[in-house]
Amino acid sequence: MTSAIPRSPSKFNISGYLISDGPAGFLLSWVAGFVDTSAFIILFGLFTAHVTGNIALAGSSFVSSDTETTITRLLMLPTFVLTVAFTSLLARYARRQQWCVFGVLLTAEAIALAVFLMLGMTLSPALLLDVQEDLILPIGISGVIAMAIQNALMKEAKGVFKSYIPTTVMTGNTTQLTIDVVQLLSAKLTNPPTEASQTEAAESWERISRFVPTIVGFALGGLLAACFILVSESWWSLAIPLVIIAILAISAYVEHGRNADK
Repeated sequence: MTSAIPRSPSKFNISGYLISDGPAGFLLSWVAGFVDTSAFIILFGLFTAHVTGNIALAGSSFVSSDTETTITRLLMLPTFVLTVAFTSLLARYARRQQWCVFGVLLTAEAIALAVFLMLGMTLSPALLLDVQEDLILPIGISGVIAMAIQNALMKEAKGVFKSYIPTTVMTGNTTQLTIDVVQLLSAKLTNPPTEASQTEAAESWERISRFVPTIVGFALGGLLAACFILVSESWWSLAIPLVIIAILAISAYVEHGRNADK
């Protein structure tokens, strides 16, 4: 009688873990919070992730008769729209070529973040001496392009995430989280508990477990960006989001190759 050969414990798949819902959602939202806060502080009140916020800022500068600032803020919206359109086309092409869509879009975002970092490092000395909109504009556009790619990739990376969760703007996520908490508590307090209330509680908890890391990630990214800028006053801190996106892109390619070999 032959004895069974013991199975070796399966190795932890770090690349698969990093691009799964929770970790990827946390890291991507952390990047968005870090970039948006950094840009807002360094570019004197310009949003790169929460791009529609620039409309309110444009209204404020318009009332103050600041034409150049108004134009700069308004140009962020068409930049965002055109980048999302380009990202969608790129995703469609990558799917037809059977490439790793998530990896391709993350690579595009990494390139945009690298341009954002280089422009910031190049133009910031002159910007600190004299606040000029013609210096803020190219830096802001490159940052908006990076965040627009991230916004689109959450929808275009089909099969990677269970469902679409925005990682660049937290208003909708916070609204949904609040609704789910109310629904969870209502279901838990149902007396006597019913099958419907138990199902409702389970669904609410599942959504809460996905939204919380995203919101926490964005908040921590923004907080850390503010701390870095106050201490260093340097654009070099934007290298951190670039490294994170690069790691996620490599992980996506590794998983795509692993799945293709199966």
